[in-house]
Amino acid sequence: MNKITLISLGMLFSPLTWASGLYFYEMGTEDTALAGAGQAARAQDASTIVTNPAGMTRLPDAMFTGGIQAMDGDISYRLDNESRGNSPGNVMNIFPNASGFYSQKINDDFYAGIGLYGNYGLGIDFGHWAGDRLIKKSTMVAMTLSPSLAYKLSDKVSLGASVNVNYGLLSITRNIDDNDVKEKDHDWVVSYRLGMLMELTDQTRAGITWNSKTDYDFNIDAKARLPNLPNVEYDLPVSAQVRAPQQIMLSLVHDLNKQWSVMGDLGWQDWSQFGSPQITVAGREANKTNRLHDTWHTALGVQYRPDDLWRINAGVAYDSSIYKSQSDVALSLPTGDEWRFATGAQYQITPQSNIGFAVSYLHMQSSRVQSPEPLKGSYDDPYLWFASVNYSYQF
Repeated sequence: MNKITLISLGMLFSPLTWASGLYFYEMGTEDTALAGAGQAARAQDASTIVTNPAGMTRLPDAMFTGGIQAMDGDISYRLDNESRGNSPGNVMNIFPNASGFYSQKINDDFYAGIGLYGNYGLGIDFGHWAGDRLIKKSTMVAMTLSPSLAYKLSDKVSLGASVNVNYGLLSITRNIDDNDVKEKDHDWVVSYRLGMLMELTDQTRAGITWNSKTDYDFNIDAKARLPNLPNVEYDLPVSAQVRAPQQIMLSLVHDLNKQWSVMGDLGWQDWSQFGSPQITVAGREANKTNRLHDTWHTALGVQYRPDDLWRINAGVAYDSSIYKSQSDVALSLPTGDEWRFATGAQYQITPQSNIGFAVSYLHMQSSRVQSPEPLKGSYDDPYLWFASVNYSYQF
């Protein structure tokens, strides 16, 4: 699900962590330890509500899953010409996240559940730099409440659906006449998720999910001026970068034996619909060239169960860049091709409960910024890391 994905330049810098733009696959659940591999088909705890609601039909009669997570990294921006002012350096701040899910069996065919989670957004701080009149600090907090239903068509096939009530809060701080001025706004958006889970054989199952786009509308003044160009007004693409596109995810899980399982994903996100998120000069006709294209996601994971108490996870994932060219990316959305490497473990505390931990490292492709011209520069080898703890209980 999930490209830096839950919290940025209000999302202007959101990394889904940048799981292909704005989505994070990391939400403090066991999926973090697998780099998201098998997410639409695994259905081992109540967080399947967000990865594939049809998976609730594989769960016990009642189950709770919750997690907490920390995210940090290094997203450093360096100006080409520092004679006009200093570079901001690393704009990333450590950012917490949490999630909770509950599923309930209604009868032999129907299941219901609800989830509260965040899977895109970020907090950033450019500090005192040459472009602090454009952006100095920004935070995007986005949370989703997801009531869901699942129905067993047969012993082999289940369907699921979610109505996602998304709340977003965006704040941007700028330097205006040597004073920090903060603007903030919030918005509610409804989106949808559909899922199908199929048991192909006794050892193999497949899942597919579709998520509709999420498009926040924040009333933030997007115009700003630089001190060395006081008569030139720039437009920040606020509305263009607080969006998450529709996406499709196909997953497979195959149990080799009682100890080993392998799993994988193939996903697509419709970023080309959002055009060009570059900063533009106000009063001039914007360059309507579409700088974005659709992205692809793939992941592979393994799960090893040495005994009845432990479940060991590992995974690797790749997401293609939303940009057609890494030499012309948006200042406020620094992303590119992404590689994830993750691992973790689950421990069965009692027959009803288990606890787990996960770590994930995300490396992004370097990129260059061309607009606005006075702030041209580069993001060199940006990366993020995640650390999380999760807990599940069967009632």
